[in-house]
Amino acid sequence: MPSVSTSHLVLIPSYNPGPKVLDTVRAALAQWSPVWVVVDGSTDGSAERLQELATEDAGLRVIVLPENRGKGAAVLEGITRAAAEGYTHALTMDSDGQHPADLIPAFMAASQAEPAKMVLGKPVFDADAPALRVNGRKVSNGWANLETLWMGIGDSLYGFRVYPIVPLIKIMQANRFMRRFDFDPEAVVRLCWAGVQPRNINAPVRYFRADEGGVSHFRYLRDNTLLTWMHTRLFMGFLLRLPVLIFRRLT
Repeated sequence: MPSVSTSHLVLIPSYNPGPKVLDTVRAALAQWSPVWVVVDGSTDGSAERLQELATEDAGLRVIVLPENRGKGAAVLEGITRAAAEGYTHALTMDSDGQHPADLIPAFMAASQAEPAKMVLGKPVFDADAPALRVNGRKVSNGWANLETLWMGIGDSLYGFRVYPIVPLIKIMQANRFMRRFDFDPEAVVRLCWAGVQPRNINAPVRYFRADEGGVSHFRYLRDNTLLTWMHTRLFMGFLLRLPVLIFRRLT
């Protein structure tokens, strides 16, 4: 039986996820309740399939956005509604089957033990992981750790993690960024700036081939340009916050 919580929920932003989405959601429901899926303007019929699944399981809620707004915007929609209903933490995971649903209880338990922290998945890649993706993330991780004076971000891009909802909403409402692919790395940097400590837990990640039902919306030039602009902004913010960050490290 899945664990049932009134404080922690699973939140899955979803945009044209392909056939893996139902398996992903079922796997999450087998571990935890509630599970919320925010359908971010999908045009592949997944919203209808998920809504049908929700009629079979009271632990599933499907929120359908009329147009694609980006991952960060979908997460913000979900956590804003969750906060209004009294939830304090959200575990985010991708809808395409890359993230390990069987580790949901362990991540939730870590969050419940230290609710002021964010619990970050640190990816363990299998042999089929694209080398470009594995090696490319090292650059973003290096910048994120510099921008936080090495507060302990194990991986800045891995989206399997538990966020404290209130500080995340506050951060997102205070700026107009973090709405698309830049959400995951900018969220952890800005939460560190806000004093939210990270806790890292190893978690496997799997990249499915197209013939296995895998779908990727990653575009190398577009998304790396977005990440470059993001880290430029964050580095400027880091310089402004440097005295405060140094003081924290020394006390």
